[in-house]
Amino acid sequence: MFDDLKNKRVLVTGSTKGIGFAAALEFAKQGAVVGINSHVMDAAAEKAIAQFESLGINFAYFKHDLSRSDECAALVNEFVETFGGLDVLVNNAGGLGVREGLENLDDAAYDLVFDLNIRSVVMTTKYAVPHLKESAVKSGTTSAVISTGSIAGREGGGPGASLYGGSKAVIHNLHRTWVKELTGSNIRFNVVAPGTIDTAFHEDKSPELKEKIRNSIPMGRFGTSEECAPAYLFLASHQASGYITGQVIDVNGGQMCP
Repeated sequence: MFDDLKNKRVLVTGSTKGIGFAAALEFAKQGAVVGINSHVMDAAAEKAIAQFESLGINFAYFKHDLSRSDECAALVNEFVETFGGLDVLVNNAGGLGVREGLENLDDAAYDLVFDLNIRSVVMTTKYAVPHLKESAVKSGTTSAVISTGSIAGREGGGPGASLYGGSKAVIHNLHRTWVKELTGSNIRFNVVAPGTIDTAFHEDKSPELKEKIRNSIPMGRFGTSEECAPAYLFLASHQASGYITGQVIDVNGGQMCP
């Protein structure tokens, strides 16, 4: 589908389950060289590694906690040392962090969510940029940064998810700013904003709330990680999206129509 992704060196953060794993797997199926990442070697990481190995895919696993700046730098350095460069960065690491109303928020909750969702994106991208510049020069096309935003970045989070929704709005805005700073270096910055996707993110919701959400989606169901993955490939491919930058691509079944 995306022939120019073959042999591209793609780093996908937060990629041992859910949307990140689905995207990493699709990149690999297109012939890309893929780095997957999580902050802990848990059952999900072991399963992801085993699946990549069983398919004979050219990949490596990197364990780093991207809520810390030094770990963001270490991840990029290890990826580049392993594969000799970096062509595409997918910032998918992140999460809800806490579900707590405004009146109960404290500094620990604030730091947790913004380190998880903002520091991880800002600092990993910072350390990736020199390598992405080099990639663009060598290829004569563009390199790409694609980050996972959210419908909550435009509509606000649900009850107790104000920090999460706010952090995703920051991600949307950061990319538009980076377009102004770095387009001259032939790096493209785009965001994939999933709607309600059937992942562990929604496990804490009651069946009644899930049904209410389903009824608000024109397609009448939650999306899947596999349905999100092609948007990342599209935005990574210069052939498919070489003139697309600074955009937020919504994947939400019509849940929100801009």
